Amino acid sequence: MQLTKPIIFFDLETTGLNIVKDRIVELSYIIVNPDGTEERDTMRFNPEMPIPPAVTAVHGISDEDVKNCPTFKQQAHEIAELFRDCCIAGYNSNHFDIPLLAEEFIRAGVDIDLKQNNTIDVQVIFFKKEPRNLKAAYRFYCNKDLEHAHSANADTEATYEVFKAQLERYNDLPDDIGRLSNYTMPKRCADFEGKFIFNTQNEIVIDFGKHKGKLLTEIFQKDPGYYGWIMNGEFPQSTKLMLTKQFNEFKTQQLKDKYNK
Repeated sequence: MQLTKPIIFFDLETTGLNIVKDRIVELSYIIVNPDGTEERDTMRFNPEMPIPPAVTAVHGISDEDVKNCPTFKQQAHEIAELFRDCCIAGYNSNHFDIPLLAEEFIRAGVDIDLKQNNTIDVQVIFFKKEPRNLKAAYRFYCNKDLEHAHSANADTEATYEVFKAQLERYNDLPDDIGRLSNYTMPKRCADFEGKFIFNTQNEIVIDFGKHKGKLLTEIFQKDPGYYGWIMNGEFPQSTKLMLTKQFNEFKTQQLKDKYNK
């Protein structure tokens, strides 16, 4: 590929996946120059907020590791100069890394518009060239072409064949239905859409929006309008039925607690 300007490949490790609220704790980059030379480095930052233990378990960076590191704001101008006149490349970078980096620059008061840069998302190339759909799975696992794709009968037969081939190929897959169900759905969902999930104490936790991570009963208590917002919103009826059941149980428990005082 003929380069007229450098490409900077980069990846972020962060305190979480919320582009608005979370912060960068590590940035690694490789700059490939038009003459073929390369520059690379890894920088760590104090995010000025706790790194959740579950996130540390993923990327291995703890609060202790970054407590004496500079903040992103202290390094922001230097980092901006690395990116300013480069094409930007990453994996899933268009949806996560670049938006989060842009948020950090804005918070630091650095004037750089990353939308002016050409960007290459390697994940998009992967998904376009190696589709992850039933037709591709049937070809990969069964070495067959899926005829009449998107007819219910053909798709059902292909799905069954793919599943049997997966069981033969992967010896480490769980050998009972319960554990295999957990493998394919790591979150225990309280509703089909996965807006509400169960925690390890079997309590229902909200998994979207401004109350994400909070107990449903806590929000019933603190934000009485939340139930009405869901019921009047564009949510599946199954979600509304689940929520109504939980809300009625909550109100019943409140009455019991009141009369037992």
